[in-house]
Amino acid sequence: MERELYDNYCRILEAELVPALGCTEPIAIAYAAAKAREVMGVFPEGVEMSCSGNIIKNVKGVTVPNSGGMKGIDVAATLGVVGGDADSQLEVLEKVTREDIDRTKELVKQGFCTCSLAEDVENLYIVARVWGQGHTAEVTIINRHTYITRIVKDGRAIFERSLGLEGEKAAVDRSRLNVRDILRFADEVDIEDVRSVLERQVKYNTAIAEAGLSKSYGAQVGRTLLQYFGSDVKVRARAKAAAGSDARMSGCSMPVVINSGSGNQGMTVSLPVIEYARELNLSQEALYRALVVSNLIAIHQKKYIGSLSAYCGAVSAACGAGAAITYMTGGTYEEVSRTIVNTIANVGGIVCDGAKSSCAAKIASAVDAALLAHYMGMVHRCFQPGEGIVEEDVEKTIKNMGYIGRVGMKKTDTEILNIMIDKVNVE
Repeated sequence: MERELYDNYCRILEAELVPALGCTEPIAIAYAAAKAREVMGVFPEGVEMSCSGNIIKNVKGVTVPNSGGMKGIDVAATLGVVGGDADSQLEVLEKVTREDIDRTKELVKQGFCTCSLAEDVENLYIVARVWGQGHTAEVTIINRHTYITRIVKDGRAIFERSLGLEGEKAAVDRSRLNVRDILRFADEVDIEDVRSVLERQVKYNTAIAEAGLSKSYGAQVGRTLLQYFGSDVKVRARAKAAAGSDARMSGCSMPVVINSGSGNQGMTVSLPVIEYARELNLSQEALYRALVVSNLIAIHQKKYIGSLSAYCGAVSAACGAGAAITYMTGGTYEEVSRTIVNTIANVGGIVCDGAKSSCAAKIASAVDAALLAHYMGMVHRCFQPGEGIVEEDVEKTIKNMGYIGRVGMKKTDTEILNIMIDKVNVE
């Protein structure tokens, strides 16, 4: 593999596989608010959040980490102002204290934070405005959870950068991802070049999955699977991924390593692969090479869809996990491609109606579909071109699903939000 492409794939993994504390949407809100307070330099009298529909959708039903069980945009923003550390970015709430939580509860009751829906903006759009003691500050985040595009202090812009991510694109070019090169990279990569990011992913994501299985988080999807469906590897792969989401959606303060900006996707893309590697007694190197496949296949699909949409990201993440399981069991490019196509043809289009406890069940369903796709693909069974959105070429099929998620489901996204905020009469 040419060195430029090799280095680009390494940088993609480094950029994508980063730790996050709790669901990334409330964390992004807390980060924006904490940064605005830091810029203003004094404790504000109030904070106003302006957010896209997708941000509102993904914060409404999920517990803010380290908040004492509270939910909502006002909680995330207020806690970010009170106890957030902007330098920690997606771990902004890691150092929150009991006193910070108590103060946040009081400020929320007093109406310290207000929130409005920003229309006709990017799917991931957050503006935090703070004011107090004669000063103001404003921080804007667009497209990626920590990508600040503009900072304003006392009415004057002190930082601005392009929405097009040109600075990042010079270092990380996701457009060059494709299935064949991803498999080549996984075969050839020097494990030392990716060890640190993958080692952290295994450690963090395994730990939160174990926590999800040991405690009564959320709807306990992971525990239910093990209780009623048995304990073979096919069940354990689903249960571990679901249990991590059980814990995370219920405010567990343990960090996870994300994928495509999502902790749920980070767990879905890794935990089934880890469980299969253990079942098969594979070496650490074999596991890491498989995780390279799972992570990059998921990122490859999401680059066509975008960070937030009505398309459930558990599907693309599970698809990556299924492809990696095929790869680690000796599957060829053709067999990996069949796994991807079979997964997309089956569960592509599961809707995202926000971050909440049922995400764990969607993860379990998506992983189940990916495992079926794996076993079908290994015996040369595949859904055929012309059947729905399936094409002759795996890349075209991925693009078709990406178009549906990005364009075709745009109206669906709006109507889901309208239902969630009671703006539509479904009768």
